[in-house]
Amino acid sequence: MIAGILPASSGERHFRGEPYDSFLTRKRDALKIQMVFQDPLSSLNPRLRVGEIVGEAAVLHGLVPRSRVKDYVVDILARVGLPPDSVGRYPHQFSGGQRQRVGIARARHAEDRTAAT
Repeated sequence: MIAGILPASSGERHFRGEPYDSFLTRKRDALKIQMVFQDPLSSLNPRLRVGEIVGEAAVLHGLVPRSRVKDYVVDILARVGLPPDSVGRYPHQFSGGQRQRVGIARARHAEDRTAAT
């Protein structure tokens, strides 16, 4: 419902203490809400290492220069509870829960992008 895929059938939705429905569409879109799938393996490119998967969006959105992307990725992975050596591993080398954390780390750039503006 928060992602906008299904409408609410009843009750109220709140985001960070505010009624969600009161947000303007423009503000709601700026939240960059992303889904984390139960089995994220299908959404992770098996040919890319986790450092590339997590770092590519940050570089594309101008959050970090390419020369500093590894440090950025290590920091993001630490925030979601993954060790620094995860940068060089492929998605299939993680457990299901760890892959979900990779998906969350990849989505974190949206929050960082909002904070940077």
